[in-house]
Amino acid sequence: RKVKMEIRNGTAVQEFILEGFPAVQHLGKFLFLLHLLAYLASVTGNSLIITIIWADRRLHTPMYFFLSNFSFCECSFITTVIPKLLTIFLSGRQTISFAACFTQAFAFLFLGASGFFLMGVMSLDRYLAICKPLHYPTIMSPRTCILLVTACFSLGFLLMVIPVIKLSQLSFCGPNVIPHFFCDLGPLTRLSCPESRSIEALFYNLVSFLLFTSFLMTVIAYSNIVITILQLPSAKERQRAFSTCSSHLIVLSVMYGSCVFIYVKPKRRSRLDSNRVAALVNTVVTPLLNPVIYTLRNKQVHQALKDALSKVKLQK
Repeated sequence: RKVKMEIRNGTAVQEFILEGFPAVQHLGKFLFLLHLLAYLASVTGNSLIITIIWADRRLHTPMYFFLSNFSFCECSFITTVIPKLLTIFLSGRQTISFAACFTQAFAFLFLGASGFFLMGVMSLDRYLAICKPLHYPTIMSPRTCILLVTACFSLGFLLMVIPVIKLSQLSFCGPNVIPHFFCDLGPLTRLSCPESRSIEALFYNLVSFLLFTSFLMTVIAYSNIVITILQLPSAKERQRAFSTCSSHLIVLSVMYGSCVFIYVKPKRRSRLDSNRVAALVNTVVTPLLNPVIYTLRNKQVHQALKDALSKVKLQK
């Protein structure tokens, strides 16, 4: 059921309507259950990674410090979107206030941008660990790790706060229907009066810069990693080195693929449904994949989890 608002000429919009997924609205309760399970699994899995890393001293290394921050980022990222989507599926309540909409847009973009910068730093960390093993402990000191994580969140904040503030200062006089399941900046710019092409261009340029910068860091880091790995004398050493990077590359591929599809490809209104599906992959699938990939494919995390479970059993 769509909520309708009467908006007179010159009257500012007080709330927006999130269109959600109108084509499958009749499956509301099923989709609610599906997304609720995915949300709970993602938050539980990422929280478990953070807990294991901080509880097990063997995992107090730069790689796992960055991973714990990335898991925290993913937990927060999925929480900005999914609870509201669950409300839409369950109750059909599609309205969101002006302030809540812009808060959601900023939190989504800030955490998403910070996540990409963190992935870039994780690529740098793997490069130093594999290509510069003798200098690695000196370069990646605890102080450097904290500074790098702080820089990731600061850059994410600074890049995304500018277009969100600029857009929030414009007038919105209707229509107020956002053709999406959350408040994304792209659809919001097309609802302003008049439609702001300059802010939309600024936003897409910032996103392109973010994706290109983190992607370039990853390509340079992994090109050097591959060259170094291929020079290792033992096949076992090569396999071990590749296995430490494979988890990271799988998460990166899903993240870059969905974001390039949403934000970098040419905009066509006929592709709105495709955009929503890609955004759903980015907001639900990627945070869900993170704990699965990093726990099942990582022997150290696997062992730490086994040890933690053994301790719990012994205490009983």
